Amino acid sequence: MKKISLLLTGMLFVIFSAQAQYKFSQIDVSVADFAYYPLRAANTGEAVKIKVAYSRPLKKGREVIGGIEPFGKVWRAGANESTEVQFFVPVKIGEKQIPAGTYSLFAVPEKDKWTIIINGVINRWGAFSYDKSKDIARVDVPLKALNDVLEALSMTFTDRPDGANLIIGWDRTAVEVPILFSK
Repeated sequence: MKKISLLLTGMLFVIFSAQAQYKFSQIDVSVADFAYYPLRAANTGEAVKIKVAYSRPLKKGREVIGGIEPFGKVWRAGANESTEVQFFVPVKIGEKQIPAGTYSLFAVPEKDKWTIIINGVINRWGAFSYDKSKDIARVDVPLKALNDVLEALSMTFTDRPDGANLIIGWDRTAVEVPILFSK
């Protein structure tokens, strides 16, 4: 019994010493996540063509689009840091050719559509320092109704013959952003 007490005391000392030595951040409620195209590319070794890094805010009973994310206002399309999209190949969004590279992804939600924005400035918090003059591309995409409530903001991709669709969904709505692969 004495050995167990000494062992537990020693373990507690190590744990509290580590906590006193370093200040670690708390776990964020809007966890960071990634969406890849092709979907399983990160797990299979297949060449990644697109990667989206974003944080996933939760609905938590709130009105989200038109509520905590107001209509007509630029939104980071996630939580915490601005959402970033990395194109490993040249793409076309709307009428704009976009070279391979890393960009911020923003959205302006409206009642019947979202304006999706690809912006040239990365590594920023939220949309507070958003600069329209750095926009690379803008495209309007219609809203699609979801049958079920999606608690966490979610992103995925679907195939299309000439590229992929980035699907962004939250609450009862989703949008499809067509991304064409340049030839």
